[in-house]
Amino acid sequence: MKLRARGRGAGSAARAALWLCAALVALAPVAAAAQDGGRGKPPVPLHRLDGQGHIDLDGFVDEPAWMEIDPVPLVVYSPTYGQAPTEETRIRIAYDDQYLYVSGQLFDSDLGGIRANSFARDGFSGDDQFSVVIDSYNDHETAVSFVVNPNGARSDRAVWGDAEWTAGTRPFNSDWNAHWDGAVQRTNDGWSAEMRIPFSTLGFQNTGGDVTMGLTVYRSISRKNERHVYPDISPEYGFFGFGKPSLAQRVTFRGVNRANPIYVTPYVLGGMTQIPTLREPPDVRAYWETTDDPTGEPGLDFKYSPSSNLSIDLTANTDFAQVEADDQQINVTRFPLFFPEKRQFFQERSATFDFATGGVTDRVFFSRRIGLDRGELVRIYGGARMVGRAGGLDFGLLNMQTAPAVGRPGENMGVLRLKQQVFNQNSSVGGIVTTRVDAYGKTNVAYGADSEVRVFGDEYLTLRWAQSFDDDVVERNPLDAGTFFAQFERRRQEGFAYSAQYRRVGGDYLPSLGFQLRNEFTLFGGSAGYSWFMGANSALRAVTLSGETQHFYRNLDLTPESRVIAPQVMIGMKSGTFLMLTSRSSFESIRDPFRIAGLTIDPGEYWFHEVDASLRLSRGGLVRGEIGGSAGSFYDGRRVSLRLSPALNLSRHFEIRPSYDVNRFELPNRDFLTTHLARLNLDFALDTHLSLSTLAQYNSTTDQVSVNARFRYHFREGVDLWVVYNEGYFMDRTNGGVDPRLPFSSGRALMVKYSHTFAF
Repeated sequence: MKLRARGRGAGSAARAALWLCAALVALAPVAAAAQDGGRGKPPVPLHRLDGQGHIDLDGFVDEPAWMEIDPVPLVVYSPTYGQAPTEETRIRIAYDDQYLYVSGQLFDSDLGGIRANSFARDGFSGDDQFSVVIDSYNDHETAVSFVVNPNGARSDRAVWGDAEWTAGTRPFNSDWNAHWDGAVQRTNDGWSAEMRIPFSTLGFQNTGGDVTMGLTVYRSISRKNERHVYPDISPEYGFFGFGKPSLAQRVTFRGVNRANPIYVTPYVLGGMTQIPTLREPPDVRAYWETTDDPTGEPGLDFKYSPSSNLSIDLTANTDFAQVEADDQQINVTRFPLFFPEKRQFFQERSATFDFATGGVTDRVFFSRRIGLDRGELVRIYGGARMVGRAGGLDFGLLNMQTAPAVGRPGENMGVLRLKQQVFNQNSSVGGIVTTRVDAYGKTNVAYGADSEVRVFGDEYLTLRWAQSFDDDVVERNPLDAGTFFAQFERRRQEGFAYSAQYRRVGGDYLPSLGFQLRNEFTLFGGSAGYSWFMGANSALRAVTLSGETQHFYRNLDLTPESRVIAPQVMIGMKSGTFLMLTSRSSFESIRDPFRIAGLTIDPGEYWFHEVDASLRLSRGGLVRGEIGGSAGSFYDGRRVSLRLSPALNLSRHFEIRPSYDVNRFELPNRDFLTTHLARLNLDFALDTHLSLSTLAQYNSTTDQVSVNARFRYHFREGVDLWVVYNEGYFMDRTNGGVDPRLPFSSGRALMVKYSHTFAF
């Protein structure tokens, strides 16, 4: 890696990237003409409420308007596809010029068996569920889902990538929230529910006065692991097949008048932060002094949708005080840890900005680079975001400005993402540009292009390429500042599935607004597996035998650096219990010593082998959770690990979720170490308005305890009061024998935030 004067490289890169994106826009008319009709389900007109039809959103499905509508035909999706339902379900759908209405009469012969464990927004504690999934843009790839449970608790999520679980990543985001209403009632023969979803919440495209969307509805009976679905969807499409936008029933709306409301959300934040500071005055013994840092400031969020397929967000003095704390991790690899995004502002249409470059975590744009630096908060002055869809083109533009902090200047960060459907609803090409410019003009630019093509049947070809330019780096050759990924795969949950992939990442590839786990390697990898769905008389639902292998080579001399060979058995029970057994053989070629969790790994070549077993209990059981463990060799030593994460609802108001991970490392003739990571989640909810969530964590590698407590009072949609308390504690205050001893508290903060949304 060499240094050079700043200037022309990054600017040239930005211009090249903009030309790339312009070419994709020019391709839009041709690509749109090439689209086919999806999976072949003809659109169905939904019932429109006339002037006499009226629905009171109270949870009772007793209005004459509902009785005039025939329930949709449901099929049992699980535990055995196509079997007779054990309970009756009636789901009806209607709309008027402003809202989509969905109702469910959810009969149950065992009222005491209805699972209603949570009042929390976006919580799932093994509850029964009633849900609708809407592909509002009719793109067969993205969707939003709305869920209510028997307590009336609401959940909503965004779905992308046609709900495909690729490379271990979840294809949905439960942190996405929208404006909608739901009501639930318990009845003598089960429970009933109504939803009212504004068309202003749903982005869509209006063609010739009619609107076509994809729609799926389902009901889950948790204790039986039973799911009723409309339309008829086979489980061969995967665990989340019932949520795949491409398999939804196409429905048509006429005369839909989407309002274009303006949402203005001012907030006020106040609180106090206390941080211990080491004082070392001359001729006086050093001591710790706690300093107070009071906070009091306003902020503003603005949201406007000038059309049904475009939304604009503005934010000023952006704050995320109410966001839950990250789950702590212990790093047992030589690569950095990845923490998922939890901040609400970055959740809406986040799939639009997604540009993965291979692996589970690597991507050109990673929103946690904005407003966070090595885990510490960085003030955000504000920013703007625009997302939308035109024809088959998804586009997103984001720009944020951060404030200067100690040791770092303020920065402007931007991303432009385009993604165009081509050939069919399961194929696309796209491009991305990210920029990061600090107050002194130092610039980093990354850009790339990607394509995913459904070649035929269940066979897909994925190509991704990205390049970066940094003012402080001059690449040895163009390949060293780029990455390329190619994969051909068969996506199938029943029968034979496979994948073959190639990937190269250069040593000078530095997307500073993205995430890159490792650099300077070439990868050859692949996987193969076969899955069976069992018959009606079997206690098993599905069995999968599979294997995966990955081989990493150094770019400079093509010598092997890492290898992984991992055969696996997965067994799913009809009860919802899931068992996974994995045997993993790993090779590592180490040229420089490094440390893992306090252990030193010396240079050398190592083969090590381990077996891993995990058992996930049924989510409909009274006790839920997972237990797992592994044992085997670890470099030139051994490792044994145990994982426990049970969950128990003491009542529908109180849930406890402890977890504990322990690793025992033994390296011959030098080191041994035991690491502990413990968490305790306590969630209390009086109703859907008042809740208290507490997370306490202990990490033995830092020997600290952290506590995050969040009180919320939800007055109504868009109006919330938050009280948040954070504190850390040193467990070992001896400070290695150095005077003075560490303070008991590593810092504390108490924040109060009130936000109020006004709609115009």
